[in-house]
Amino acid sequence: MDRLTSMTVFIRAADLGSLTAAAMSLGMSPQMAGQHIRGLEARLGTPLMRRSTRRQSLTDAGRLYYERCRHLLAEIEAADAMIEDIGATPRGRLRISAPVGFGASRLAPMLTNFMRRYPAIEIELGLTDRYVDPIDEGYDAVLRLGPIAETSLAARELAAHAQVVCASPAYLSAHGTPATPADLAAHACLGFVNASGLSYAVWRFKKNGSDYPVRIGSRFQVNDGRVLAAAAVAGHGIILQPEAVLRDDIEQGALVPVLADYTAPSRPMFLMFTVRRPQPPKLRALIDALVAAFPSTHNVSAFRSGAV
Repeated sequence: MDRLTSMTVFIRAADLGSLTAAAMSLGMSPQMAGQHIRGLEARLGTPLMRRSTRRQSLTDAGRLYYERCRHLLAEIEAADAMIEDIGATPRGRLRISAPVGFGASRLAPMLTNFMRRYPAIEIELGLTDRYVDPIDEGYDAVLRLGPIAETSLAARELAAHAQVVCASPAYLSAHGTPATPADLAAHACLGFVNASGLSYAVWRFKKNGSDYPVRIGSRFQVNDGRVLAAAAVAGHGIILQPEAVLRDDIEQGALVPVLADYTAPSRPMFLMFTVRRPQPPKLRALIDALVAAFPSTHNVSAFRSGAV
């Protein structure tokens, strides 16, 4: 077997603690990944990993080999990226994950223009509102809505995602239409919970430079905007979600915007990607294009911090 591929499988399995997860992230079967590890161990004449039904851990020899392999593979990747830079043409496949509403309404058109500019780049776009780990799932870049925790990933803040407050005509007919943010305290509000379990219990509005925070009561909370929208259409309460998620329901009259005199709170949006030195030209081109298409007013640059 190719020794570099086997080393890559070994490093990924050590990082993820799972041979199955390593195989998935590298696009191969667990059986093939296992053959790569066994091939390395046979070549070296010593076990590199302790195997259990739930997790793999490194032996003493495995830890020493891991450090050398990681350094070697980083040097090879840097050499490949340097040669790609000489060609000055970003090329290859980019795997991107994004929230459903934003991805379908705004990101997809931007990416089609991006591919026209870079005909040697291929795009695989996955749309989901669940939490996506780019390392575990093999994505080059992930767009996330809402605050982010400290992470070993790099991040660029993009333009905040505009939100709107809505309810169904049936709900408003039965419970009245709120005239001010404070009125929301007496209404059934549908709450969003992000992937980290953070509940957005305070909705913060603005008007004429003044802030109007209101703590909402929410019997129904979920981490999927489409589910919340369906609950709102069914008349179960008032919803605060990105305009891109609710646009079709608003245009069809299934949802009615309220509190139009106030600016609804927006949700920050971040582009997350693994730290590489140097960055592959295809990823650098994508980052530059996204920052240009969705510029943040905060001008936040890439950063690194603790664990995911």
